[in-house]
Amino acid sequence: MAAPDTASADTVAQRPTPESCGLPVSEGISWLELMAADSRPAPEVLTTPSYQNRGSTPIAAARYTSEHFAQLERERMWPRVWQFAAREEDLPEPGDYVVYENAGRSFLISRQDDGTVRAMHNVCLHRGRKLRTEDGSADRFVCPFHGFAWNKDGSFNHMPCKWDFAHLDENKLALPAVEVGQWGGYIFLREEPGGPSLEEFLAPLPDHFKRWRHEECVTAMWVGKEVPANWKVTAEAFMEAWHTVVTHPQLLPFTGDCNSAYWTWGDHVNVNLVPFGTMSPHLDPAGKSEQWIVDQFVKYNGRSGDNYDTAADPYAVEVPEGMTAREALGAKMRAAYTAQTGYDHDHATDAELLDALVYNVFPNFAPWGGFMPNIVYRWRPGKTPDTCIMEVRILMRVKKGEKHPRGVPMKFLRLDQKWTEAPELGILGDVFEQDMDNLPYVQEGLHASKTGKVQLGNYQEIRLRQFQQTLDQYLGIPEGSDGAAA
Repeated sequence: MAAPDTASADTVAQRPTPESCGLPVSEGISWLELMAADSRPAPEVLTTPSYQNRGSTPIAAARYTSEHFAQLERERMWPRVWQFAAREEDLPEPGDYVVYENAGRSFLISRQDDGTVRAMHNVCLHRGRKLRTEDGSADRFVCPFHGFAWNKDGSFNHMPCKWDFAHLDENKLALPAVEVGQWGGYIFLREEPGGPSLEEFLAPLPDHFKRWRHEECVTAMWVGKEVPANWKVTAEAFMEAWHTVVTHPQLLPFTGDCNSAYWTWGDHVNVNLVPFGTMSPHLDPAGKSEQWIVDQFVKYNGRSGDNYDTAADPYAVEVPEGMTAREALGAKMRAAYTAQTGYDHDHATDAELLDALVYNVFPNFAPWGGFMPNIVYRWRPGKTPDTCIMEVRILMRVKKGEKHPRGVPMKFLRLDQKWTEAPELGILGDVFEQDMDNLPYVQEGLHASKTGKVQLGNYQEIRLRQFQQTLDQYLGIPEGSDGAAA
């Protein structure tokens, strides 16, 4: 589908139909038209749709509530997927290690003397105690129970009362290892060997992110929270933007919610491209100028008061005559990010400086693209199907020529705490709380459902459909079923 040269009313009216191009026509200006109107040439990764109709089969509600289904996930899916487990800056020095836990397993991810990373199961082979419960630094992992010890590469080091274990072969006492993969500053592990390489699993993500260079970033903020909803319910709430009109109405003055694009690739990767600096088609445009859009953006971000400095605020823009809010904001952000990072951003599109380019890698890793501080989501199942852990990292680019600092540790919020109790998240905390107002009642509703079915839209929820179909493949069950026959 070729993008038109302009975003005129005539162009909008003449856009190809869904039947002619395989893509739905949203209200207002489409994502591709916004890219055509960008102040910089948009890269192919933002202008090449990837969409296929995946059917309309309903999803069994029990997938979100059943302990049997959660057990299938633990046995058949989690051990066989590449899981985002840590960032490089979480363990920068030899001996640094991270405890990563998910779906009933516990792992140690350890930096070696040569700079490589190894991962192993975090369980003493004597009586089964976890060797470590918190991140730290050590050349040996000594069990706090009886003193069995392993080197940081997982090889066996020492046992007390060796005379009483003549039946054990020290050469066979290495901690069980897991596969490790590294890309873009992220560290992944896979419990069971075999299957696609990390590069194959992530494709086309590495090609897309070459422009955005997450390996130059460091974790500047990291907040985790226990959520009273299934991990899939929670993750899926961040796979579409069209709930904005009801759940996040304060964003509508500067968010093109239904101008968003939803694309998928293969089984594991998808994206939601949400434009900012443009007004939602759900609002009446009468009397609302491009300057009004910017002013609403500034107001929402809380920039006001007696000490407010417009010169220091990249969002405080006077929109010149004939320029759009997106162009004006893009120009200001382009200059601000160049000054902050030391990298030239002249080539960066307005979209890459402003928009939510929200990628998702099956099953639970969602990094934002673009040049702004990048959000990274991760979701992990809780102790029951009715809870999960959601994590939000904010990555900031390290200034050109400066050494990468160690990443910040995670701040954890309990079930009874609010996202707004992590002030470092800023306005994101308020947005997440609006989502939390829905999620517990989604979980309760799934338990109470009379039909036992969840229905998905064919385009705006195509990412959810791909996610569920890929899960079916790993579990070896019919599409959308509750897995009861497995």
